[in-house]
Amino acid sequence: MDQQPHSSFVSIGGAIIIAGALIAIAIIWVKKPIPVVEQKDDTEINTQVEIRPISSTDHILGNPNAKVKIVEYSDTACPYCKMFNETMVQIMDEYGPKGEVAWIYRHFPLDKPDQTGYIKHKNAGNEAQALECASSLGGNDKFWQYEKALYNITPSVTSETPEGLDQKLLPEIAKQIGLDAVSFNECMTSGQFKDKVEADYLDGINIGVSGTPYSIVITPSGTQIPLMGAQPYQAIKTAIDTIQ
Repeated sequence: MDQQPHSSFVSIGGAIIIAGALIAIAIIWVKKPIPVVEQKDDTEINTQVEIRPISSTDHILGNPNAKVKIVEYSDTACPYCKMFNETMVQIMDEYGPKGEVAWIYRHFPLDKPDQTGYIKHKNAGNEAQALECASSLGGNDKFWQYEKALYNITPSVTSETPEGLDQKLLPEIAKQIGLDAVSFNECMTSGQFKDKVEADYLDGINIGVSGTPYSIVITPSGTQIPLMGAQPYQAIKTAIDTIQ
């Protein structure tokens, strides 16, 4: 767990209602009044939220018409996002082939300075743009291939690895998944996806995202339920099985 003094929270127990069913997977969280931070395994009990509608501009893994959709706001350098990424891979391995769950990935890079000027993940925005470049050059499949490779190779930003991923490896990842490195570098240099990444970030801010990972579970009835933190596989599975 990251012990940075500017991002702390204390678990004190709780629960979350999902589609009218009480699922004991949540805890009430307390945190300092600071900008967005990483979150380990807490779920904020919240009211109905309204995210930007899912569209063709989103990155969707699985059946776009799945009964259950999970929209994740994530930061590639966040250690808890890395943990939750593994959980979502498991979820999609189980529910994706049957078309029951769709995973929608949105960017929420923690690369903005806090009140002291400290930037938690200075390269997160650049890495988010790398994901977009992979998508622009190879479509949705390459986005998810790059996403998988990036999360696998990235040393999360911690006190032991404060710089995170060496940014020189971004074009290497592109080559590994079959993309043209020259075109990839041109895309990155252009900064053409900076605004798209920022739009995702602002969408998260508008719905109250205060840490990463932060997910919205959309039920078959359209109810949107926020889940904060790196929820474990069994908690997500229980939620999906309950609301289907």
